[in-house]
Amino acid sequence: MSTAVRSHAKINLGLAIGAPRPDGFHALSTVYQTLEAYDVVTVEARPAAATALTLSSNDDRVPTDGRNTAWKMVEQALAALEATAEVHIHIEKKLPVQGGLGAGSANAVAALVGLEAELQIWSDGKKTRWWQAKRLEIAARVGSDVPLFLLGGAVLGLDRGQEVYPLPDFDPVWCVVATPAVGVSTPTAFHDWDALCAREGLTAEASTGKLAELSRAYASAFSGVLPAGDEQGSGLTGVPSSRRDLAETAGFGLVRTGITSWIENDFERVVFPQHPSLAEIKQILAGTGSTGEALHASLSGSGSALFGLYATREAAQAACRRLHAAGVASLLTRTLPRTAYWQQMLEPRMQ
Repeated sequence: MSTAVRSHAKINLGLAIGAPRPDGFHALSTVYQTLEAYDVVTVEARPAAATALTLSSNDDRVPTDGRNTAWKMVEQALAALEATAEVHIHIEKKLPVQGGLGAGSANAVAALVGLEAELQIWSDGKKTRWWQAKRLEIAARVGSDVPLFLLGGAVLGLDRGQEVYPLPDFDPVWCVVATPAVGVSTPTAFHDWDALCAREGLTAEASTGKLAELSRAYASAFSGVLPAGDEQGSGLTGVPSSRRDLAETAGFGLVRTGITSWIENDFERVVFPQHPSLAEIKQILAGTGSTGEALHASLSGSGSALFGLYATREAAQAACRRLHAAGVASLLTRTLPRTAYWQQMLEPRMQ
């Protein structure tokens, strides 16, 4: 038997970064958003006298040893459960292997969900509350943006991004992800950010107030959104109701937050000067009123992936055509609310 799990991508609707802390990390405030686009992670597991892990993938660029986040997640989960098992993980890559989409982190959570299903971890009701907290703790150790995938939908990320809180979801909007060939080094992006902070005199202490204020602004903006599934737009699956045309309803919840008029990604300040082509791609995604203007366009994480959000499929397809004309690969998808995220995660059980 095996369990196949959809491993969904994410984007950062906004990302504010603080100055470097004494511990070497950076405090941040971000709004994560999961997408319909996904990899498939298949897990086979059975109890055994000793733990043995193996991992494979259809993509040669995916590590198949202890460097892989899915491997780390399963290994630490078994240790926390004081369980031993023979486990094989297969990662079927459908998403671009591209910085900014959280694909590796999503793979880790998908592997955990598959392990839980295979070993029937949730069947012991006494462990449920303890395990819910423990899995978040493990996820935070594996990677800063891993915990968000234990929530899905719109998520507020604080501290290093690993402290996560669910935000009210908005109805799905069309999303175009641009995946340029240029590579962005996250350590280099942080180094350049540190240099910028030094030039501008931004300290870790001063960052605290800035980030706290922004986090409150994020929460306040989303508190006014009509949740996905409300009578204004969609059903529980997040698919807009036939009572109103998609062009009228898509983007309504996102626009209602007002967040698209001021939300930004601080990494753009240091990544774009180093990679001017990425700034140009953002402009292509943004478009104009006559060619399908985006509700919001931004770098995701430290890049190099960028995205644009659109009220209609036609506007999103127009953005794909503009990117294609510029020689930039793209992916057409939609944002994925929390309820739909969990409904769609487990694929039919395989024999």
